[in-house]
Amino acid sequence: MKKILGLTAIWFALSSTTFAQEKEGGNQHINVPAVVKNGNMKKYPESKKYHITWETEKGNYEANWGGKDGEANSVTYTPSGTFVEIVKEIPLSQLPKSADSYIKEHYKNARLGDVGKVLDARGKTSYEVEINGKDKIFDANGNFVKSE
Repeated sequence: MKKILGLTAIWFALSSTTFAQEKEGGNQHINVPAVVKNGNMKKYPESKKYHITWETEKGNYEANWGGKDGEANSVTYTPSGTFVEIVKEIPLSQLPKSADSYIKEHYKNARLGDVGKVLDARGKTSYEVEINGKDKIFDANGNFVKSE
């Protein structure tokens, strides 16, 4: 009987842990702290309408939801649940003109991927454009900043 009670207690502890399992990619799983998931639901309650996928990036957690590819919104949090940034997918036509000009000049026949408007925790706006599989970062005025 003690073994059964002990196993029951262990099972209960494991099932009520503060971490949630979410799919990343195919069959891999990552542990997303409850503080991160709850913080996302509090900050972006509209995300409840969608299937949220989670991934890890540079030691942080990234929630993705919405759009055709499920990544119209991409929000990054630290492991303690602190908001880092949100990237909202936008059409290429919403980029600042100087960013568009830069891309046309430097990447004439390049394959463009996702385009996003970034808002960080300090309220600073920037833009990301995926070009040939790498992110190009532009400031709020559309000036090229760096490649990632």
